[in-house]
Amino acid sequence: MVTVHVEGFREPELPRSGPFALAAKAFGAIPPPALVLLGVVSVQIGAAVAKQLFTLAGAAGTVTLRLVLAALILLVVWRPSLRLDRRTYAVIIGYGLVLGAMNLLFYQAIKHIPLGAAVTIEFLGPLAVAVIGSRRWLDGVWALLAAAGVLLLTRVDGGLSVAGVLFAAGAGACWAGYILLTAALGTRTSDGKGLALAMVVGASLALPFGVAEAGTMLLDPVVLIAGAAVALLSSVIPYSLELEALRKIPPRVFGILMSLEPAVAALAGLVVLHEALHPAQWVAVFCVVLASVGATRTAKPEV
Repeated sequence: MVTVHVEGFREPELPRSGPFALAAKAFGAIPPPALVLLGVVSVQIGAAVAKQLFTLAGAAGTVTLRLVLAALILLVVWRPSLRLDRRTYAVIIGYGLVLGAMNLLFYQAIKHIPLGAAVTIEFLGPLAVAVIGSRRWLDGVWALLAAAGVLLLTRVDGGLSVAGVLFAAGAGACWAGYILLTAALGTRTSDGKGLALAMVVGASLALPFGVAEAGTMLLDPVVLIAGAAVALLSSVIPYSLELEALRKIPPRVFGILMSLEPAVAALAGLVVLHEALHPAQWVAVFCVVLASVGATRTAKPEV
């Protein structure tokens, strides 16, 4: 899964004692843009590692391991209280369901199509959030550029699997909902406790699919170790890096750096999975990256 910061969202404060204090001190010596890029690389390497685990646990089994283990880590770190009002519970449940569905759909997408292609198509979700409702002609240009990029991506070299494209598009729609619900979660909770509970909801959604596909293989020591690596690379490490970076740079700068996700995903797919994209597909990836950078860079500031 990929993380997007929304202006107006209060990023949670990490505990300032123990291992987290040491980590924060170490992160403090790294320039914030480097922290964001390291987080992006970590997410995509985690996705590449997860895809290699599909042969043992399947796509649903792998995402179940990731979400369950990430939920356990967050519960231990934040120790959330269950004394919440109904509206807060509604936001947490909605956020968790979207989070779980987004991951299930994305892992099914990379099962059928290259990682770089899946992330590029999925990225239309947050891009749509950035441009929908805008009346500026320039945002229409960014939308058309992104659409042209995805069209080129799916038409080159025999095209992509229809199932993979649909799964990636579904993940993108969930990502758009995830962004909107992130703002709601930020107004209802002031730290990572809401996220921890939402992760439990997402893990609960994925669990039946994972058990049905992988069964007892989910308890295999090798699979558990690989799943823990995916949880760390895709959730715990980038989450910590991005939070530290957001304390030092404006959200818009963060958004521009996050726009590099499709290109980094394509590189991770090439290096880790040996998924070579056609030259025209690389052009398509960079069309979407450029559209995202443009939409983020020229967006009007929130008031």
